[in-house]
Amino acid sequence: MSEIIETEAGTARITWHRAKKARLVLAVSHGAGGGIEARDLQALAAALPAHGVTVALVEQPWRVAGKKMAPAPKTLDTGWRGIWPTVAKPGLPVISGGRSAGARVACRTATALGAAAVLALSFPLHPPGRPEKSRAAELLGAGVPTLVVQGGNDPFGKPEEFPPGEHELVEVPYGDHGFAVPKRAEIGQEEALEIITGRVVEWTRTLG
Repeated sequence: MSEIIETEAGTARITWHRAKKARLVLAVSHGAGGGIEARDLQALAAALPAHGVTVALVEQPWRVAGKKMAPAPKTLDTGWRGIWPTVAKPGLPVISGGRSAGARVACRTATALGAAAVLALSFPLHPPGRPEKSRAAELLGAGVPTLVVQGGNDPFGKPEEFPPGEHELVEVPYGDHGFAVPKRAEIGQEEALEIITGRVVEWTRTLG
């Protein structure tokens, strides 16, 4: 089921994947170069409802409007704040999640929105080839329990590049920024997605 939400940044859209007996809501958004069709988002939407987690796939206003380029971080945060009352409406704890740029938004806004936790998929620790441009402060400042799921070959930050902190980090071996694994890898694409969904399911059990 899809729902249109008006925000100060424009019209957003939420696609719900509801659990029959929900105990948590995972509100999760896409990155700056893609939408909710991303393989990790779709895998989570398919897997989590059976474990008591309703998944709300959020499309930011720029994406709904058909634009190819994401706006400035401040505008992304505005769009995210605009959808929050809707994902919080069921009255359940809400995990604020996102992949890539969406993970940055989730971290930046988690405390102010009262998120129960943050799920950061493919957190872009730095631009490719520019480790000096670190965004670690956003991750470390989330202020709530945080799970980072990172591809082992992510050019935006490999797992070993992440600083120590309160967050947990799960590596998806061989995975790139979109968690794609090469054919020569020792694991297949389905196995890579199972690592993501399996670990997220385990983590959500610690939250409620």
